[in-house]
Amino acid sequence: MQLAMPITLITVAGVAGWVLTTWMRIKNGYPLDGMWGQSVYPKTDQEAVERVKLLSQENAQLRAEIGSIKDRLANVEKIIVDDSHRLTSEIEALRGPSN
Repeated sequence: MQLAMPITLITVAGVAGWVLTTWMRIKNGYPLDGMWGQSVYPKTDQEAVERVKLLSQENAQLRAEIGSIKDRLANVEKIIVDDSHRLTSEIEALRGPSN
């Protein structure tokens, strides 16, 4: 009975250490090791690669659209912040001389 307690503690400490190092590797992006020390990398199937390409294209389109929206918003801000009197006079000037 006296020998079982240290063996149990050593086993628990070894398993806890293995779990901790595996968790740290996953958290920090290091490759995991297989049973015999070989590196285990996630499989890259063609569908996942295509999905990444499509998402990258969609991201580029959305960024361009956001840039366009920012430009239009800047114009709207100019109109809103502008003095209403000056804006009215410019609109009247565009209408032409009154008869």
